[in-house]
Amino acid sequence: MRKPKFERLLKVLMLEEPDIVPFYELFVDQEVMEAILGVKFRIDPSKRETVKEYCRRLVEFYRKLGYDYVPFSAPLNLPRSNILTAKDTALYSRGFRSWQNEHRGEIETVEDYYEYPWPEKGHEILPIGLETFNELRKTVPEDMKILAGAGGGVLENVMWLMGTVPFARAIYREPKLIEMMFNSVGSMIERVDSYLAEFDEVGGIVMGDDMGYKRGTFIKVEHMRKYVFPWQKKCVEVAHRKGLPFILHACGNLECVMEDLINYVKTDAKHSYEDESMPVVEAKRKYGDRIAILGGIDVDKLTRFEVEDVEKYTLETLKKCAPGGGYALGSGNTIANYVKVENYLAMLRIGEKYGVYTQITSQL
Repeated sequence: MRKPKFERLLKVLMLEEPDIVPFYELFVDQEVMEAILGVKFRIDPSKRETVKEYCRRLVEFYRKLGYDYVPFSAPLNLPRSNILTAKDTALYSRGFRSWQNEHRGEIETVEDYYEYPWPEKGHEILPIGLETFNELRKTVPEDMKILAGAGGGVLENVMWLMGTVPFARAIYREPKLIEMMFNSVGSMIERVDSYLAEFDEVGGIVMGDDMGYKRGTFIKVEHMRKYVFPWQKKCVEVAHRKGLPFILHACGNLECVMEDLINYVKTDAKHSYEDESMPVVEAKRKYGDRIAILGGIDVDKLTRFEVEDVEKYTLETLKKCAPGGGYALGSGNTIANYVKVENYLAMLRIGEKYGVYTQITSQL
């Protein structure tokens, strides 16, 4: 198994060829990590020993599987009750699955905005889970780094707080409320990213901000440019001032705004691709000379294919994306708890076998 080296991923983010093609995931679901390691991840923030054990297991997993970093998402102090739950029928079930109630928001009116318990300036605005982050800083070895960021992105957090349907109405009927929401959420994420970027153990800032579906963006491009991109740009500038790369994870067909993300937001890398909307091979061909392309092994295929088909599909993707550098191998989204472990490991196995750059032309 490959030895971690964060400089390997850093080279990819600078559009260069490292020694071997690195692996990249936004995260791997805890249930999948437990299945692979054969142990349960138990964490009780009030018990320091469980936090230490959790961080040790986290590092063990990513190191064992050949990653050059450990991901950390810092949950924001933005309480919500507009959440629905149902039985989780995934392959590695967590019991219950939760998601946003699209028809109801915590904040639907200007009055709701002023009544909402926004974090005050100071410590409350910092992320939940700082004890875990600080313990992870002590645990991560020198040849790895932490890729950290606030939990959720600019558009995501606004939509989560408002509910999709109330948000869609308000963007036309209540522009003042929308502006207030984006300013509050955006400034909070900027502050959290600024805090995380201060630590030497952090090797880059990551934002997960899903902005579209299979055919386009959730909202009009002009609304993206007015409300979303300026705050994303501020977070990119936070990272760049510290000499850190910025990775944007964003689902959906974003072809109509890719030039904005590259030229205005100035993100260093884009993650999350789906064959039905924009295959990663197409993204590499169109944008790979200006932005790092990460992942792209379609999650639907990782879920439904047999191992042999995953290996063939991964190899074909590697053939087309790896040459020239600026590419890391991984899923098109995340390793969710419904992805077959054997397929996930098959993807990594192909990367391990065929991802050596000194041999890549002959091997691929």
